[in-house]
Amino acid sequence: MATDRLTGLDASFLHLENGGAHMHVAGVMLFAGSPPDYDELVEMTERRLHLVPRYRQKLAFVPFGQGRPKWIDDPHLNLRYHIRRTALPPPGHEDQLRALAGRVFSQPLDRDKPLWELWLVEGLADGPGGPRFALLSKTHHALVDGVSGVDIVSVLFDASHEPPAPVGEPAQWLARPEPAKAQLLAEALLERGTIPAEIARSMRALVRGPRRVARTTLDSLVGLGAMTWAGLRPPPPSPYNTQIGPHRRFTWVRTNLDDVKAVKNALGGTVNDVVLATVAGALGRHLRRRGDDLGEGVLRAMVPVSVRTDEERGALGNRVAAMMAPLPVGEEDAEQRLRIVSEAMASIKRSGQAVGAQVLTNLSGFAPPTVMAQASRLISTQRFFNLVVTNVPGPQFPLYLLGRELTDIFPMVPLARGQALGVAIMSYNGRMNYGLVGDFDALADIDDLPADFDAALAELADAAGVALSGPPSGRRRRRHVATTAVDAPQPS
Repeated sequence: MATDRLTGLDASFLHLENGGAHMHVAGVMLFAGSPPDYDELVEMTERRLHLVPRYRQKLAFVPFGQGRPKWIDDPHLNLRYHIRRTALPPPGHEDQLRALAGRVFSQPLDRDKPLWELWLVEGLADGPGGPRFALLSKTHHALVDGVSGVDIVSVLFDASHEPPAPVGEPAQWLARPEPAKAQLLAEALLERGTIPAEIARSMRALVRGPRRVARTTLDSLVGLGAMTWAGLRPPPPSPYNTQIGPHRRFTWVRTNLDDVKAVKNALGGTVNDVVLATVAGALGRHLRRRGDDLGEGVLRAMVPVSVRTDEERGALGNRVAAMMAPLPVGEEDAEQRLRIVSEAMASIKRSGQAVGAQVLTNLSGFAPPTVMAQASRLISTQRFFNLVVTNVPGPQFPLYLLGRELTDIFPMVPLARGQALGVAIMSYNGRMNYGLVGDFDALADIDDLPADFDAALAELADAAGVALSGPPSGRRRRRHVATTAVDAPQPS
């Protein structure tokens, strides 16, 4: 089926996976309560797997690279391979969990199997509310982006403390036969032969609605120009841009979403502006402590933007564009940092830069696969940005796994070649948590960064006259005393 063919953007994440780069998105999830029985977890996943059928599929590659890969059913699917069980040694501190996550996230996913793993981690030390356990998740970026990944989490978990009773036995699933190599090649060549028909269809649309198409084309050209101009100005060198290996370190930061909103309400801008100003302040502190020359004092972050429509929520695959955002790491005044970020982001949005990125994404579906492979590798070797900063809005209500409440989510964004640091943020049930991933050798001091993030947000709070309440504790969300308007963060 044509819908099983990877899009150009999805396929690009396969081409980028080389030179120590792993293109899986991942996360650490903490739960309150005793760990579930492993067999019970496997059984629950099996009962719900039909809601995410792509998790039963693997990649089929077209011979001679004459087409993008397809998703096909895996006739040898074994959930006990994908769902794994491990335990921390005593005393089970979070430092040990972070080290385990770094090791798990350092391993690439097997392309001969469905591209996901789930690790049940026992032995975690009790928290303030009692026993805890963790889940580590890994999913290849070719399969899912951040926003659709949130939808999948919402499907696999419950919104109630009492899980719904199973209805009957799991529906029997029979894998479709694997296509032969010759069939894959023939299908790909046939699909490529239909491209002229798509072009002719676009020309007919141009005749029928010239004004509408002209307006859309003009907006796209403006966006492409803005995107091109951003790419022609390389970012400054930084210790975050160096050759990376396959090994990773992972750490995290807990913050309160209402604290971030209170800063936004007092100083202006958006939630995402406050997040970017916090990242800039933290990295500035980190660089100064290392004795690095800040140069012009502004790093560039690639900020993914979801272009997924409401109708597409829950669908797998990637629907993202990108903006290049400044990070004024050399500016030590917190309020001025936020002002610089807010004004720059407003200007970038007016320029249509994200529209240009979306146009390039759409065009990639029409490029021959071998050309797209080379283009993806070329992009990965160019320094268009210093690091990725992605902010994904999660559900603002508690989720449960087999009756155990999910208390924290720490997301991970993959590192591309030449990118030694990645910052992922996710809001969930009043929390706004940062996941920081770094190359094992280039960022041996990544465990010092959480204190820098805490200090950077505290500086913004001081400038705003806001008393930080700190990350939520316990199992109930707390309201911030300074909260007024409620505006869930938008993906950035």
